[in-house]
Amino acid sequence: MLGSTHGTLTTDFRARVDACGETPRTAVHSTAAPTAEDAAALDVSGRPLRSDVPDLDRFFRPGSVAVIGASDAEGRPNTGITRQLIAWAERVGARVHPVHPTRATVFGLPCHASVAALPEQVDLAVLLVADPLPVIEELAEAKVRFAVAFASGFAETGDAGAAAQARLSAAVRRSGLRLLGPNTNLNAFEAFRDDLDGPAIALITQSGHQGRPVYTLQELGIRLSHWAPTGNEADLETADFISYFAERPEVGAIACYVEGLKDGRAFLLAADRAARAKVPVVAVKVGRTETGARMAASHTGKLTGSDAVVDAAMRQFGVIRVDGLDELQDTAALLARARPPRADGVVVYSISGGTGAHFSDLATEAGLLLPTLSPAKQAELHQWIPQYLNVANPVDNGGHPVGDWRGPKIIEAILADPSVGVLICPITGPFPPMSDKLAQDLVDAAERTDKLICVIWGSPVGTEEAYRGTLLGSSRVATFRTFGNCITAVRAYLDHHRFTASYRSPFEDAPRTPSPSYRKAQALMRPGRQLSEHAAKQLLRAYGIRVPREQLVTSAAAAVRAAGLVGYPVVMKASGPQLGHKTELGLVKIGLTSASQIRDAYRELTDIARYENVPLDGILVCQMVERGVEMVVGVTQDDLFGPTVTVGLGGVLVEVLRDAAVRVPPFGEDQARAMLTELRGHALLEGVRGAPPADVDALVEVVLRVQRMALELGDTLSELDINPLMVLPRGQGAVALDALAVCR
Repeated sequence: MLGSTHGTLTTDFRARVDACGETPRTAVHSTAAPTAEDAAALDVSGRPLRSDVPDLDRFFRPGSVAVIGASDAEGRPNTGITRQLIAWAERVGARVHPVHPTRATVFGLPCHASVAALPEQVDLAVLLVADPLPVIEELAEAKVRFAVAFASGFAETGDAGAAAQARLSAAVRRSGLRLLGPNTNLNAFEAFRDDLDGPAIALITQSGHQGRPVYTLQELGIRLSHWAPTGNEADLETADFISYFAERPEVGAIACYVEGLKDGRAFLLAADRAARAKVPVVAVKVGRTETGARMAASHTGKLTGSDAVVDAAMRQFGVIRVDGLDELQDTAALLARARPPRADGVVVYSISGGTGAHFSDLATEAGLLLPTLSPAKQAELHQWIPQYLNVANPVDNGGHPVGDWRGPKIIEAILADPSVGVLICPITGPFPPMSDKLAQDLVDAAERTDKLICVIWGSPVGTEEAYRGTLLGSSRVATFRTFGNCITAVRAYLDHHRFTASYRSPFEDAPRTPSPSYRKAQALMRPGRQLSEHAAKQLLRAYGIRVPREQLVTSAAAAVRAAGLVGYPVVMKASGPQLGHKTELGLVKIGLTSASQIRDAYRELTDIARYENVPLDGILVCQMVERGVEMVVGVTQDDLFGPTVTVGLGGVLVEVLRDAAVRVPPFGEDQARAMLTELRGHALLEGVRGAPPADVDALVEVVLRVQRMALELGDTLSELDINPLMVLPRGQGAVALDALAVCR
């Protein structure tokens, strides 16, 4: 109970009650220092290596609930909310305590004048007030565990709102309670059907209305267990709910609608926890375009982040990103309910050759494996299917066998093939009785097999009994309305199980202590400055990354001597802390083969630098490396995720083709190799037009060493660009021909 000084609510409370609105998001990070117990769970840069899982049981199923600002006055905005909360509390078995300074009862329940007057310690407080900040301290005194704030007018409204939200977040951190919102809604208190069986979908949305399609899946027999409308995430965020849902035994998949990530690291730790638990996370993440990102920021008040980095980070940790809400519901439903695949092969089975060919084209283009059935299997199918029809895959039955005893035999024979893990049957439109019989045969087969059977019901009507009753009545058949959604879901299903089967958390192997290279590198850093090429290459040398033989000289005579030591032909380049793109200024000379050329080049380079008013620390005389594939490897700082590592085609191609792959440290060798296969120009590394294969192992080693730099120097290294990194023929290594480094 509260002390006497809190016997009544503050006077502001009377003005706040019944002024409930909706509210937004802010990027608030914990400032608490790690305890000794947590020290071993920090990486080399001091960032956490594991996620905390908030105990949200008492949020979703509280024993008691206080409704601050409760009302039963007709026409008031809080009245409908209070009514819904009372109904929800009755469903979950919670006691409700209305709180209002001027009411004796609310909907027949005793109403308390203040938080201090509550008859018991409550698990959850729902704040129906315009400004939740003054109430937080009172809730802390009462040791309330959770609170929900609906109010709006925070970070989504601009700088003033963001400042108000920062004050709210700070108050919540001091209080010890956990807050959902502000700018959230009543979705967490929806009525969920309790008559549905099987694994459930847990739903997380930052915009409540965007979760409606997934919530409606209950009407199709698909179970929903939770809905977390995170709002502005001043405290509890998407990552918290992913971590919690990943450990709930009833949750088969987590579906998310994400406008902006509050904390990139927390999101990755939560995704890692879900991957280790083999619980699929399916997400719509807005912000692919500049317009989408701008609108998302205005609605959530959080950074949307570089979409390329977000996309790469999600793939890196197994989060399945989809574009539409229809894809979100279909993919999450399939992943929640389907058993793990027995094989990766997909067979397309139809009553129309055209339908089968059309779907097969789309599926193959999307990357699904459609194996050619063996001659023995084709001969078996031709027992029931006319010889002139194709049964290699896709399987065309011609229609007539579906109508009799042959239909089930065909389906069973396909499913018996060990190369087949998924059978997909597109039914483009109702054609009774043929389509009705086919639907029933597929449902019956699904009950007898542990392989996935998918049906696309293409009728725009959707009221047919074969669809509404037979297909949707089956918990074993995955039914779709479009080719595209089926392909997206099946690909995600196969990718998820392939990913989790070999998944090892990169955080387990993340470095926790600095390498011997770190101290050498620290001595080279110049806070707030760009390093010269010479200094940047010294940084690379500190981390064991090979650079050409070279010398920094300050006279023409020294340049000639250096060329003799380096070995002709040589490259000469101006080196200075303000030089970025030297070629455009004419500050690079290549293919020099004589002392006279060296002296002329030295004079020309220094004259240009003087004319351009560019300070130099000298001229580099470098070994000339010609034969190889030019790549770029770099480090940039992302607003959400911190240091990120990029690899792509280098030289002039980096700006022309923009062919690059991104990863967020930590990651292992498997991810470094996966980055290379993602490049459109990957074939160049394999050797084209008679060129020998490149030393991919050496390139991967450079990527991993650069990652180590990113982790250890993250606080002091703003940007690193190795371009070009010349990847030599297999077995000969890789050489960083140029480098740019910018210190924080």
